[in-house]
Amino acid sequence: MKLFTLIALPVILLSLFLINKDTTDSKRERQKGVCWVGTPQPVVQEDLDKLRSVGVTWISQTPFGWQQQPGDTSLFFEKNTQRKPWWGESYEGIATTSRFAKAANIKTILKPHIWLRQSWPGEIEMTSEEAWKKWFKQYNDFIISYAELAQQEQIEILCIGTELQKTIHRPEWFEIIKNVKGVYKGKLTYAANFNEFERVPFWEALDFIGIQGYFPLTQNSHPSVAEVAAGWEQPLKQIEALHKKIKKPVIFTELGYKSTHDATIEPWTWPNNEHHERISDATQANAYEAFFQKCWSKSWIEGVYFWKWYPQGARRNAAIDFTPQGKPAETVMREWFSQQ
Repeated sequence: MKLFTLIALPVILLSLFLINKDTTDSKRERQKGVCWVGTPQPVVQEDLDKLRSVGVTWISQTPFGWQQQPGDTSLFFEKNTQRKPWWGESYEGIATTSRFAKAANIKTILKPHIWLRQSWPGEIEMTSEEAWKKWFKQYNDFIISYAELAQQEQIEILCIGTELQKTIHRPEWFEIIKNVKGVYKGKLTYAANFNEFERVPFWEALDFIGIQGYFPLTQNSHPSVAEVAAGWEQPLKQIEALHKKIKKPVIFTELGYKSTHDATIEPWTWPNNEHHERISDATQANAYEAFFQKCWSKSWIEGVYFWKWYPQGARRNAAIDFTPQGKPAETVMREWFSQQ
């Protein structure tokens, strides 16, 4: 009996551990998100309530700072300029939207972004030490203003930067993170571009590895679900390796596909005039289905935010736009998000 007990006890304990682990994994909270579009008009409670019908439990909100050129040291935002943002991108709009979201049992990630004329944040780079210091002082003021807002409204996650890949080598980022933590007590992430996430040196100071997941997944148009899923093989290996090294969960701070035949070749490209694009709702839906089949079961993936969702319904080039609203991709998202 003693021998049996000695042999059986570890087996029983291991079984209980595995059962508990599986139960924990199955019940863990996933960030089932969409990227909420800030609109000129105020939203109402019903706009947020509608998200529950498609299984959404999180939204990201994106206010903007404006910078003229990649090398400029001046960064303008609502607090330091007379320029008025759209209501949905203003301090007031973000606060109100966050409150409506809470009432609908939806959480928020606040994700400030820099808008460059004729460029994108990945090109921001200074040419001297003096210029870097000036720019980071401006950026510190910018992100702290939203850290204060996030703390005031008890917003659950703050993203400290988006796609700033030519700045991440700078030591100032650690000071930025320290300053943010001084005023904001929620969770932190950074939204790294898909070709940048392995080089970010400050992941360990944050709570999530954030990735803008616009990986090129196929070389051909009209791909099947299986073809798109195969395209995730290499990115998932790279992401998992980083997760094992840093030991932080991963969220896709943005992920999306146009409704065009070539959407999975270069997913980051904006739609051109729809008269020059070949519409394919099936390609968009296949890309969504492939993501869920291939990626969603990974225990280290904490959430995803699909780009993008219009509060009052899709408009502007809706036929080719990234939004899944009113398309087969919305059905795919709803079916997967509605699962436990």
